[in-house]
Amino acid sequence: MLRSRIIPCLLIHQKGLVKTVRFSDPKYVGDPINAVKIFNEKEVDELIVLDIDASVQGRGPDYTTIRHLAAECRMPFCYGGGIRTVEQAIEIITLGVEKVALSSGAIETPELVTKVSDKIGGQSVVVVLDVKKNEEKKYEVWTHNGTKNTHKSPVQWAVEFEALGAGEIVINSIDKDGMMNGYDEDLVRAVHEVITIPLTALGGAGSHNDLKDLIATFGTIGVAAGSLFVFKGIYKAVLITYPSRSEKYHLGVVENRESDTFAPCETLLNTKSRNKR
Repeated sequence: MLRSRIIPCLLIHQKGLVKTVRFSDPKYVGDPINAVKIFNEKEVDELIVLDIDASVQGRGPDYTTIRHLAAECRMPFCYGGGIRTVEQAIEIITLGVEKVALSSGAIETPELVTKVSDKIGGQSVVVVLDVKKNEEKKYEVWTHNGTKNTHKSPVQWAVEFEALGAGEIVINSIDKDGMMNGYDEDLVRAVHEVITIPLTALGGAGSHNDLKDLIATFGTIGVAAGSLFVFKGIYKAVLITYPSRSEKYHLGVVENRESDTFAPCETLLNTKSRNKR
């Protein structure tokens, strides 16, 4: 039976873990490998890692980084950044990654979604749509870190990509990114109503209540967040967090509230790399 997933989303910029605000001003928050190790301890549902440099720099995936992350990651792992060919997607899967996230590559060449899906399976193909409102307050999908406008709505793209074989859509709100003032439920609703494949919402979560509200409204859905899981307090001190099993029960994600057998829900992120296994 499908259930809602709570998903940390990590951004990699210049090989470091960063957090942005409306896709700008990346703030360094630590080492990606250390973050993955901590999330392992917290038994997270799934992890999304996005290399935000690859498409902008016109380069392919960083296989060395992917290999290191996959070697540490013990939860389902989705990786995106610079994927423009079937061969790149296959290579990433062979490194131990469960899902590949397509964004600008899918926008520029929509048939890439079908080709990748045919090779690795639709369940492993995620399309990320970065969305912001235009001057008329209408939603449009952008690429290259919000610098190139497709002049097409997320609803149009989502329907097209489902038909092409995508197994999941991630809606990432540029306007909400890093603001920590709640998801854009109107945006989520617009896409949720037109697709049948899994949908994950990203951008705006600032508290567990934001996660709870989205799950209560839409039922089975992926609720992804960045700042919520790496910052603590009004001064945004770097602190890795994730809901305990008891907290997930109250969020409506698990069916019982048995006490946790794993690490406390907050852990400092050491910015120095630990020894790899």
